Amino acid sequence: MKYYFIAGEASGDLHASNLIAEIVKKDSQAEVRGFGGELMEQAGMQLSKHYREMAFMGFLPVLMNLKTIQRNFKACEEDLFEFQPDVLVLVDYPGFNLRMAEFAKKHGIRVFYYISPKIWIWKKYRIKKIKAFVDEMFTILPFETEFYKGLGYEVNYVGNPLLDAIKAKPAKTDFSDFINQNNLPDKPIIALLPGSRLQEIKSLLPRMLEGSASFPEYQIVVTAAPNIEEPVYEKLTQAYPEVRVLHDKTYELMQQAEAAVLASGTVSLEAGILRCPQIVCYRMDGGTLFYWIGQYVVGITLVSLVNLILKRMAVKELLQHHCTVANICKELNLILNNASHKKQIMKSYDELSEKLGEPGASARAASMMIDKLNEKN
Repeated sequence: MKYYFIAGEASGDLHASNLIAEIVKKDSQAEVRGFGGELMEQAGMQLSKHYREMAFMGFLPVLMNLKTIQRNFKACEEDLFEFQPDVLVLVDYPGFNLRMAEFAKKHGIRVFYYISPKIWIWKKYRIKKIKAFVDEMFTILPFETEFYKGLGYEVNYVGNPLLDAIKAKPAKTDFSDFINQNNLPDKPIIALLPGSRLQEIKSLLPRMLEGSASFPEYQIVVTAAPNIEEPVYEKLTQAYPEVRVLHDKTYELMQQAEAAVLASGTVSLEAGILRCPQIVCYRMDGGTLFYWIGQYVVGITLVSLVNLILKRMAVKELLQHHCTVANICKELNLILNNASHKKQIMKSYDELSEKLGEPGASARAASMMIDKLNEKN
């Protein structure tokens, strides 16, 4: 069968690549093409466009890049129509993907969605498009089944693919081996993970750096996103000559860090699975109004995946105007210097592990997709 994938950011590239690898194992006739990243390409997909050309976040960046976004839509439509797949598999990235779902349905192409848009946080009205244009939704978070059922839409829960991705990594090394391998000093680590999109990195990393600099007994290590060029990090860290930037070491760094200050998103759940105490940050241009609407009109109280799964504020969230240098410093001090606070976070991670269950999500999703496609043939 022929599969067309669309993923628009680094986390989507990771999870789509694992799903593609399982599909290729189970379907010897599989042909895979689409928009995504190098991990998807390595798993067996013919890459039509890299997600680095698609990652615009926030109202102003989207507005400023409307022509590029329109060109991307057009290119994707033409490529999809030329390939004529048996199914379009969408991976998160709803602003782009729901439009492509509509296009595919109009042209008689089945649509599967892997990793649901986070409509349980924002834009619940998107359920209308999901019902109209998505044939099957494959979810990865335990609370999503109940959420969608309340909206009259049945989903397929497959478990969380992060468990697969982390299981596939080498076991945790000794701290001394880690710092020697990465040419780091012998000091405990504060990890900074400012996201995978240029806009969020420019917004978050300066605040993270300044807030972390108040703890000179710790070294600050930043993880670099694979789609962001090195000069971006060089410019943002130039006032902090002792700060190190590591590439392709996100999991390893969180295994070793005493605390992580990170951008809201998938990495929060990764930190929870890896048992790294965390502070979740988020800011976007013009976002204060949307934050106020979310808090006081829509009633959004939690955004971190750890907190949403546990249904409480288990890890601290510093959102929009609360994401300040002073607040980052305050929360880091609690993690690093308050043993009872850190112990409570670890107890929450125990509960998180129980709720997530066992690895194998990618294989389960691949089997379910293939079965559903075969039912229609």
